[in-house]
Amino acid sequence: MNQTADLVLRGARIHTVDPDLPEAEALAVVAGRIAWIGPDDGASAWIGPGTRVVAGEGRRVLPGFVDAHNHVRLGSDDACVQLAGARTLDAIHDRIRAWHAQNPDASWIEGEAFDYSAIPDGRMPRAEDLDPATGDTPAIVFSYDVHTAWLNTAALRRLGITRDSDVLPYGRVHKDEATGEPTGFIKDFAVRGLSRDGHRELRALGVPWASPDRQYGRLARSLDDAIRYGITTVVEPQNSLDDLALFTRARAEGRLRSRVVAALFHPRGTTDADLDDFAAAAKEFDDERFSVGPLKLYIDDVVEPRTAALLEPYRGCAHHRGDTFYPAEEFAGLLAKLDARGFQCFVHATGDRGIRTVLDAVAHARNVNGARDARHQVVHVECLDPDDVARFRELGVVACMQPRHCAPEIAGPGQDWAENVGEERWHKAWPMRSLHEAGAVLAFSSDWNVAEMDPMVGIYTAVTRRPLGGGEPWVPSETVDVATAVHGYTMGSAYANFLEHERGSLTVGKLADFVVLSRDILAADPADIPDTVCELVAVGGEIVHG
Repeated sequence: MNQTADLVLRGARIHTVDPDLPEAEALAVVAGRIAWIGPDDGASAWIGPGTRVVAGEGRRVLPGFVDAHNHVRLGSDDACVQLAGARTLDAIHDRIRAWHAQNPDASWIEGEAFDYSAIPDGRMPRAEDLDPATGDTPAIVFSYDVHTAWLNTAALRRLGITRDSDVLPYGRVHKDEATGEPTGFIKDFAVRGLSRDGHRELRALGVPWASPDRQYGRLARSLDDAIRYGITTVVEPQNSLDDLALFTRARAEGRLRSRVVAALFHPRGTTDADLDDFAAAAKEFDDERFSVGPLKLYIDDVVEPRTAALLEPYRGCAHHRGDTFYPAEEFAGLLAKLDARGFQCFVHATGDRGIRTVLDAVAHARNVNGARDARHQVVHVECLDPDDVARFRELGVVACMQPRHCAPEIAGPGQDWAENVGEERWHKAWPMRSLHEAGAVLAFSSDWNVAEMDPMVGIYTAVTRRPLGGGEPWVPSETVDVATAVHGYTMGSAYANFLEHERGSLTVGKLADFVVLSRDILAADPADIPDTVCELVAVGGEIVHG
């Protein structure tokens, strides 16, 4: 005799992402887990007086999405000037002036999501570009990828940055080649400014954006968005030990409705004592709602400001091909050391040379330590040399990719990414199909707030490689079908984080995390996918949205 279920979903079209039972119509939940799944006529046996019955009404049901790289802690900040979509310097000025007029007493002007392409002549921004709109109020503006920061002259003074400044706790000072004076452009912000030391320094200097309350506000809003989009597991890829208190606060206040995996940032200079602390945190925080464990490292930066590491020079350059943050031999030794201690590593790598350096390091670690199921990840995989495609499967390396990043209006012809690498290398751009056909594990994600958090936007882009709203595709030979894209956002990302036995598919015994969609994206015109919403979201069988 069946046990009475806490919840029964029936009359639905369930895409389970489980090859042993690909489709079903109903499921039953007991104590937060799937107790039964199958045809609709089997659901009645699970219904008792206390069972909540949800009518699927023929809707498409999927496993809850697992966003493998989502900066919910960084998030988007309502207190900042919003610069997304400002395509010219004049447009940036207009938005800053409008914000300042509404906030005349602000001690700082803070902006986010400026696009490199808005700066004239393909150059990087300078303090004098901000000064006309900001006057004597210090201003800091973050790029859309948060890899760089842009200061005005007043901020250079407030932060004490002079021609003698070089590497700061929150970034590397760019200087004018002719005068040696700081330009106001700060590189390596993602590597340094988002670190423990970087945040502490910015707080000490009085930058409001870095305060704990502002950080918590960004986290709480991002967590609310995540559950609305059906993201039942978030992998937050870059945190310090200081940041973990933000998540415990969110949990205590009921804002941690999605499950969260928090990776810890391993910048250059991380000590053995730090690693001991990381391991201790992984033991302290290790349950189904919040866990800590993987390590985040960088091997290179990003293509747009030409700081990613390429095998050949950037377009229009005789020699410049970007740098890696570690010499190849040193990085291989570091990865082997971390691998020997049992850490899983998420390594940011965008350029083809950066990616190859990581793959070589994983190969070295396997040679030194022996093969193990490490599931190290190359995160982003934006420009991949064809010779390295097969190595992902051979080495057991996960390709953690963000499909939205390859949209034509973000990276395609006329945009900084495509122009910097040159058309002769466009075939290397986000090779999702090549990796999939080679047997690599694809873990899909949003990289919020670099791009939209909504998995529907990512799935649409993976399937079409077209702009939102339609248009010509870019590198359409690397599209994937909808089922593959859904797998990347569910089982692929669950596997990438050692969660495949608990999440990623709708299978008896697994956590009852699922979404009910407003349309069947497996059968719909791909152009309609971005308008699809989650009408219901369940985490552990508890309906938390809809």
